[in-house]
Amino acid sequence: MRFYVTKILIACWLVIMALYSPAQNNYTLKQAISQAKANNPLLKNEKFNIDIAQSDVVTAKLRPNPILNNQTLQLLNPSLFPENTTSFSPFNRQVWWQLTKPVQLPTQRRYKIEFASQTHKLTEKNYYETERNISLKVANKWLDGWIIKTKLGLLQQAQVNLDSLVKINEVRLKNQVITSTDAIRTQLLLDQYNLQLNSIKQEYKNEIQNLKLLLGTSDSADIDINAAIESLSIIASYDSLLNQALKNRTDILTIQNTVDLSMSNINLQKSLAWPQPELGFIWNPQNTIPYAGVFATIDIPVFSRNQGEIQKSKIIRQQAEQNLQSTQLKIQTEITSAYQLWQTQKQNLQKFEGILKQSQTVLDNVKYAYLKGGTTIIDFLDAQRNWYDTRQLYYETQLSYYKSYIQLLYSTGLINQL
Repeated sequence: MRFYVTKILIACWLVIMALYSPAQNNYTLKQAISQAKANNPLLKNEKFNIDIAQSDVVTAKLRPNPILNNQTLQLLNPSLFPENTTSFSPFNRQVWWQLTKPVQLPTQRRYKIEFASQTHKLTEKNYYETERNISLKVANKWLDGWIIKTKLGLLQQAQVNLDSLVKINEVRLKNQVITSTDAIRTQLLLDQYNLQLNSIKQEYKNEIQNLKLLLGTSDSADIDINAAIESLSIIASYDSLLNQALKNRTDILTIQNTVDLSMSNINLQKSLAWPQPELGFIWNPQNTIPYAGVFATIDIPVFSRNQGEIQKSKIIRQQAEQNLQSTQLKIQTEITSAYQLWQTQKQNLQKFEGILKQSQTVLDNVKYAYLKGGTTIIDFLDAQRNWYDTRQLYYETQLSYYKSYIQLLYSTGLINQL
């Protein structure tokens, strides 16, 4: 009876631990990039710039406020006018009330709004360019974790295979089928795997911490190595990818928007060369005698006609156009290199399929022969190392291929679609 009660208590404890233990998020590559887009600290900070730019649009739409001016003069020596007996008599006072309003020319207001709107668009494009760069960092960091976890699984598989052989050799040594040297050599290789296993586990934990920083999460995280990495297929030709990148990549859109912004700035600075008048009304009671009039003032553009800002805006436009040409050439170079590297890595990966099968066949045959006494421990350990090294090289080739795939998505701007 006590035994069954103990089992029930243990089962309840396990259920409670499962319910209250933190959830483990198993991220695919696509999920990791989506998580970073939503929670990455740098992207969150960049998003505030969009709201700030939108506030500038609101400011540009505001019209100048009216200006109220008052001047009051009081006679300090009322004895000069004996008929005005009190010091603060209105007969001893002159008052000036002036209400004016700066008149903003229609072109000035229109170009201010246009300039602020173009700045807002540029800020949005900068945000998406930052998002593209963050996506590349997340993808590469995810792949760094993926290769470590994959090697970890390979090492654990090799450890299990070798551990079973160590146990078999212990029995065979007792039965004097093999020498102690054979048993020691097998145990030494197993010990090497155990040491590597401890080191690679810590390395994987470090990579997960770095990935969590990019994802902007403090929850438990893991990498789903069984999920498909190529969630976005590349079926277009090189020319199609290049044309698409030149039209849609966020950095080229940012620079194109910079060119538009510089043109708006030229128009704005030219409009500001025109003086802004100020018009209004005057109410001027002087010693109880009312006077009324109008007020008008305007700058006379003799010396300053905003020449410096106009010249600077034109140079900024030339700079933006030059930057656009340079970026177009840079994109063409990047896509050419990325596309060729992706094709090369794809071919290298395809060649490995036969090599993997051969190494597995050799290991199985040598292991069988060794257990039957048909070969030596040296042949088996050599086949075991060859099997392990071949798979390590295969995973490294996979990593190179996936990184070239990510780099191609980044170069073409398609990474933002993940």
